[in-house]
Amino acid sequence: MEQLSAENAFAAVEFAENPEPRVPCVLIVDTSTSMQGPRIDELNKGLQSYKVELIADPLASKRVEVAIVTFGGRVTRLVEFTTATQFEPPILQPIGGTPMGEAISTALDMIEERKASYREHGIAYYRPWAFLITDGEPNDHWRPVISRVHDGEQKKSFCFFAVGVEGADMNVLDEICVRKPLWLQGLKFRELFSWLSNSQQAVSRSSPGDEVPLEDPTTGPRGWAAV
Repeated sequence: MEQLSAENAFAAVEFAENPEPRVPCVLIVDTSTSMQGPRIDELNKGLQSYKVELIADPLASKRVEVAIVTFGGRVTRLVEFTTATQFEPPILQPIGGTPMGEAISTALDMIEERKASYREHGIAYYRPWAFLITDGEPNDHWRPVISRVHDGEQKKSFCFFAVGVEGADMNVLDEICVRKPLWLQGLKFRELFSWLSNSQQAVSRSSPGDEVPLEDPTTGPRGWAAV
């Protein structure tokens, strides 16, 4: 009970200091051994550039909140929701298998917890994003998350995106997602995170509930994805 009180007190201070509406995004990142080498290196560089681009936008820096769940051997809530200004990109290390189903479930739990905290403290929020990046196939009991993702999308509880790096099982991602999962072109992680930052900056300039058209990531000089 004392711990919960401390967390609530911290949240009260956090939201009093920054009452801006929030754009929450949880990154669900595959850190299994198949990501070792240039993949994890480029992913780490992408996270660094993501932070730089977000804090360069004064409004997005206050409104966008980032969290990270990793799955490599086990699922880890590596970064709890924090504003872009407070976000410190971790250096990810690859290890172990691919418990993707548990990672997705954990990320969706975090979204529900964060939304409850917003409501408790009177903070408006945009539809949360869950953003999955993987180069493999799940080795855990992943099918239960299908209905949870589809139900959440139908109720507009969150937007769920999935990106497959070479080697990803796109048939699995197709089953999990409502939106079409995308292939990452090569190792264009920086371009991916630049798109993510630009998209969230656009959302942060809108009003909660507005539909914001996103730039097509499969075309143009800044394209990073393939269908």
